[in-house]
Amino acid sequence: MGHPAILTVDDDPAVSRAIARDLRRRYGETYRIIRASAAADALEALRELKLRGGRVAVMLADYRMPQMNGIEFLEQAMDLFPNARRALLTAYADTDAAIQAINQVDVDHYLLKPWDPPEEKLYPVIDALLDAWQESGDRDLESIRVVGHRWNEQSYQVRDFLTRNLVPYRWLSAEEPEGRRLLDAAGVGPEAVPLVVTTDGRAMSQPSTTEVAEAAGLSTAPDRDFYDLIIVGGGPAGLGAAVYGASEGLRTLLVERQAVGGQAGQSSRIENYLGFPDGISGGDLTTRARRQVGKFEAEVLNTREVTGLRVDGGAKTLALADGGEVSAHSVVLATGVAYRPLVADGVHELTGAGIYYGSASSEGPACKGADVYIIGGANSAGQAAMYFSRFAKKVTLLVRGDSLETSMSYYLIQQIEKKDNIQVRTRCEVIGAQGEGHLQAITICDGKDGMSTTVECGYLFVFIGAEPRTDWLDGAVARDERGFVYTGPDLLTNGTRPKGWDRDRDPFYLECSVPGIFAAGDVRANSVKRVASAVGEGAMAVTLVHRYLEAQ
Repeated sequence: MGHPAILTVDDDPAVSRAIARDLRRRYGETYRIIRASAAADALEALRELKLRGGRVAVMLADYRMPQMNGIEFLEQAMDLFPNARRALLTAYADTDAAIQAINQVDVDHYLLKPWDPPEEKLYPVIDALLDAWQESGDRDLESIRVVGHRWNEQSYQVRDFLTRNLVPYRWLSAEEPEGRRLLDAAGVGPEAVPLVVTTDGRAMSQPSTTEVAEAAGLSTAPDRDFYDLIIVGGGPAGLGAAVYGASEGLRTLLVERQAVGGQAGQSSRIENYLGFPDGISGGDLTTRARRQVGKFEAEVLNTREVTGLRVDGGAKTLALADGGEVSAHSVVLATGVAYRPLVADGVHELTGAGIYYGSASSEGPACKGADVYIIGGANSAGQAAMYFSRFAKKVTLLVRGDSLETSMSYYLIQQIEKKDNIQVRTRCEVIGAQGEGHLQAITICDGKDGMSTTVECGYLFVFIGAEPRTDWLDGAVARDERGFVYTGPDLLTNGTRPKGWDRDRDPFYLECSVPGIFAAGDVRANSVKRVASAVGEGAMAVTLVHRYLEAQ
């Protein structure tokens, strides 16, 4: 197949030669450097590569080019190589315009011209892009194959699990010839979907998520019985705690029941996270965090649900859904929140068949040319609207409140207002869903006049409410009436410590009603629901864990 390619396109001959020279000097032995002087020539080269089965790791495009600028080029190039990492080359004077333009297409970075010295200003960026591509990009290695039906809920769950866990896979419809051949080879019919075929040729019909995780090479069993620190939940708070715990020498285990990255990992683009002026997708942020967790040798346990917590002397023991147990000196609860189920006629029956919770990025390309509806008025809903507007004919944002101003970041509201194919409808809610085998229509009640209307709808994405789902902690730690975990000062009543507290000190700021158990991120009562604050609380929790352990 040959080496994967790094493609550059710049209409300035001197710049084009210079960047190709610098790239060959550093990457020429392992990557094929392709240079083009016009966007049309670059697209033709990409089409030829695609036909020959080639791979593209990184694409660099000049922001200002005649006929087709860098943004327009990258939009078209993404159709050919969607997993290639993308960067803009721009002059300093165009920096603001480039950052604004990045919102139109999922660009990973921008590079300022000139980039001297390349060791400081070019190679670190390209290294990061290549690392990201190697984690989740086009791979010629055999990947997992999934055969299923488009509107089958179990098929969707397998695709969503693999996508969110950044596992490369190939999707095949059971109606396609190749999909039928795989079903025949496995000796099963269409009713047995989803069928998962592993890289070694093993076929699994309707597998559990644990079986899929094991087939993908994800760890599903702990290496030991006892740790210094166990973190429950793999969202930003949990990942932050894992990085700081392991980097500071604690034997650290992170337990995640679904997908590392949490709700933030589903975000199409996070614009206001410190240090990323051109934004970063939730998937890319998760990929970087996972690499850091692995770098410091924190252990990650996938697809394991924690069902109970008890204190055995100085040990905290977690019960797992499969009957197993794992213990530690300390625990950080970082389970985040889940979207509240939409209660309306027909919704339950069509969930996974056109109705989805959260931003199901695996469904993006399937929405091409469709009418998409999104329920919610917070940042996650706004980010989803921006993402799906790239594929859908029209995106309608349904908001119960009077406006977006009270629930969504200002920058996101501005972006939505500039999108011609996004409509915002306020004071309305979905009261029904209809469809034969999959979603075909929804009924919307307009609170302004009380009228109900039924509209055609192929896809509905739900972003409502925030439930901590901490029933498994009942009787273990103090929680508020909604299930959020009390910590630190919130545990004190008129200066009185919580019932059963056996220390001669007040609970630490993130400590729960049981010494040595901490909470961080969205699951904590009265926390700030932001990615940056969750990461900070995860790091802070580890500092408090050290204080707790030092006093033992």
